[in-house]
Amino acid sequence: MVYLLQPDLHTRRAFLRRSGQLAMTGAALPMALNLAAMGEAAAFNAPANDYKALVCVFLYGGNDYANTVVTYDDASYDKYSTIRGGGAGRSAGGIALAQSALAGTLLNPRVAPVDVLGVARQFALHPEMTGLASLFNAGQAAVQLNVGPLVLPLTRPQYNSSDRVSYPRPPQLFSHNDQQSIWQSSSPEGSKVGWGGNIGDLAIQSGVNSHATFSCMSITGNAVFLSGDTALQYQLSTNGAIKINPATSNVYGSSAVRNAINALIQQPRSHLLENDYNTVTWRALAAEGLVTAALTEPAPSTIFPTDGLGPQMKMVARLIKGRATLGARRQVFLVSMGGFDLHDNLIRDHGGLLGKVSAAMTAFYNATLELGIAKQVTAFTASDFGRTLASNGDGSDHGWGGHHLIVGGAVKGQAFYGTPPPVSVGDTKDGAGNYAPTDQWHVGQGRLLPSTSVDQYAATLARWFGVADAELAGILPNISHFGAAGYPVNLGFMSPSAINLMPILNLLLLD
Repeated sequence: MVYLLQPDLHTRRAFLRRSGQLAMTGAALPMALNLAAMGEAAAFNAPANDYKALVCVFLYGGNDYANTVVTYDDASYDKYSTIRGGGAGRSAGGIALAQSALAGTLLNPRVAPVDVLGVARQFALHPEMTGLASLFNAGQAAVQLNVGPLVLPLTRPQYNSSDRVSYPRPPQLFSHNDQQSIWQSSSPEGSKVGWGGNIGDLAIQSGVNSHATFSCMSITGNAVFLSGDTALQYQLSTNGAIKINPATSNVYGSSAVRNAINALIQQPRSHLLENDYNTVTWRALAAEGLVTAALTEPAPSTIFPTDGLGPQMKMVARLIKGRATLGARRQVFLVSMGGFDLHDNLIRDHGGLLGKVSAAMTAFYNATLELGIAKQVTAFTASDFGRTLASNGDGSDHGWGGHHLIVGGAVKGQAFYGTPPPVSVGDTKDGAGNYAPTDQWHVGQGRLLPSTSVDQYAATLARWFGVADAELAGILPNISHFGAAGYPVNLGFMSPSAINLMPILNLLLLD
């Protein structure tokens, strides 16, 4: 099948424009489309005590997948160890972890994952990830295998093809900035709108948040992920809202100067740009006051790490606790941690980074338990790309697909989703020129050709959050290319939201 991209047909604005054109002709929209819209309304306008949050944990630099979710069964481990320079007796060596070190973080899924060769596989997390391993084995975490940006489903021969129209690759593969942007927005560096922000747009349009400003909140600075068409990312630090000091504190010890600045800020201006500047500034002051008020509530008693991701995730937990003050019932958050670009010193540095991620995400889950909303908050990892399985001597190079973790009470945990990639860096072909099954999911040096797209991953999270199927193409421009066998739109790792459409159906039948 040949896929021709038509980006102008895959935006929410285009979808609404076509719907409006239908309405202008006097034609009634199909009942199915009405039900989809009503389902979205039901999802976003649930009872007042309903709340949902998505928390993206972005690992900047490109996380090494092979030493994060580590193959453990003897046959696969031996291949991993050979490729990564392991020592005799399955001991550590090169950039391979010792098999014995993985026993404490061995993952025990409800059903063993089976690779493309039909072989049941075992996996463990990095030895420093004891918290997340425990959450997995208790059913509160899952692993999505081999995720990465795809424009459409792609096989290795198609990847190698010179026909880039029929088989397009994601742009600027293996580039940090571009792949970070593609993960967050489906477009390379320079994109203005991310899929987290687009989800925030839908929450704002539904009216479910009384203060639209707090629909998308970043504890890690500016990122395209949280930028929408109408949603603006509200940025704050681990210490709270960022203040405009001259308007909130005495200037040179003078309250009169502070009051004068406040008066100037609030005055309407005849000049359009001056007036807009005052409006934005005053809005920032009002938002800072609400955030500060929300954070006056006692922090959860859960102990968070004091470095790495810990302070960021603690701030998210505090903001969620203060959600009533913020007037928020649907929120998308972004936290992040850097340092994963480990071309060198992988063994020395990677474990410490992963340990901080594990400790922070585990503490965050425990905080949601304490707050009684574990089933309403889902945290998930993302990264620029995975890395090569082959060593470059002391680290690994830029890759493509990687493994990711999803944590929360609504996660259908203790399970692997997707197909485990074979452990290989080879280019073995048969007499007909077909790649061996061990090599069809690699594109050189053990770089994984993703078997799951970022769009599928995001769509599964978005549907749980309350996005209707009819709206997915508006936030994920490539999702319409997926849905065929082997590439489901819903990957299945989230428990479905309980949306009762029977009252709506009864109204339709009575009308």
